[in-house]
Amino acid sequence: FWLKSALNATLQIFSAMAYNSVWDIPGMKAGVVTGDVAWAILEFAKAKKFAIPAFNVTSSSTIVAVLEAAKKINSPIMIQFSQGGAQFMAGKALDNTGQAAAILGSVAGAHFVRAIAPSYGVPVILHSDHCAKKLLPWFDGMLEADEAYFKEHGEPLFSSHMLDLSEEPDDENIAMCKKYLERMKAINQILEMEIGITGGVEDGVDNSGVSKDKLYSSPQDVYKVHEALSPISEKFTIAAAFGNVHGVYKPGNVKLRPELLVDYQKFASEKTGKESPLFLVFHGGSGSERSEIESAVDAGVVKMNVDTDTQWAYWEGVLKFYKAKEGYLQGQIGNPEGEDKPNKSYYDPRKWMREAEGTMVARVADQCKMLRNIEQCAKNL
Repeated sequence: FWLKSALNATLQIFSAMAYNSVWDIPGMKAGVVTGDVAWAILEFAKAKKFAIPAFNVTSSSTIVAVLEAAKKINSPIMIQFSQGGAQFMAGKALDNTGQAAAILGSVAGAHFVRAIAPSYGVPVILHSDHCAKKLLPWFDGMLEADEAYFKEHGEPLFSSHMLDLSEEPDDENIAMCKKYLERMKAINQILEMEIGITGGVEDGVDNSGVSKDKLYSSPQDVYKVHEALSPISEKFTIAAAFGNVHGVYKPGNVKLRPELLVDYQKFASEKTGKESPLFLVFHGGSGSERSEIESAVDAGVVKMNVDTDTQWAYWEGVLKFYKAKEGYLQGQIGNPEGEDKPNKSYYDPRKWMREAEGTMVARVADQCKMLRNIEQCAKNL
């Protein structure tokens, strides 16, 4: 088994290296991709040493902003829903007992992405973000929707899901991930899991008081995940803790140790005989130095979560618009051009939301540049 899996991994690396563009990957298409095609994008990213940013979305407007940026930089992108973002997508007035509204918002959002993404001309990996143990009904509801979609279309609704049981004992975390990966394997779906804890506060989960040692996973901890999950399926990624913190901080205040990622890969390589066998995920990157991000990508990070920075970018568009047009936004009638002049063209949501989308598009594109995810869909790189 060891020799066969090592050989397969080597062949996959050579295959991914041979591609010049994501369009060279068999089965690639514009729009949402799943299964072997989605996994091949991650293999391609790892081989070419770039990472794909995953942007949290909460509305059709933020979805459009991410897709517009992906089209602009001509590269694959990830769109992800958190539990809170999904609930907001459905409407905060809805009863969320049993995570009903969050499930509804996730499914509705996924269908919306699937409907419009092909028109933007790039591949999209559709993902759900952190799911703690208390939110498992949300995870289960999405999986049921995936399985129903698979029966009808031969692929799951979502490309991948994240199960974050990092607050639980490691043995329980890994055991539950094994259970869910078995289920997801049947629909050829990717699982993301977390070992170690990302600090800070994200979507109502407060890890700001966690002990320092929990913010740094050991090579042994990370390898235990690979050892447990790889016999089930190759399609899993690991969000290992290397000092990551959710939220926003001044550059340099987040004490990342990207050299740990190299240690994780080295330890796993020695155990498996495969070169850099881990597919790693970077959480809590706001405020990280560019050099730290580049080091993380070099060490095998294929996905980086982005939320806090794009939240600010979206708001900044509205803020700048208001400051520039303040005299036109004090009432329906009356502005600096005259007391009887109408202001509808200024307070129309399509105007100021478009300004918000514009600044978010720029921030999404900038993050892609930091992760070297530029022109990956070009025909001749």
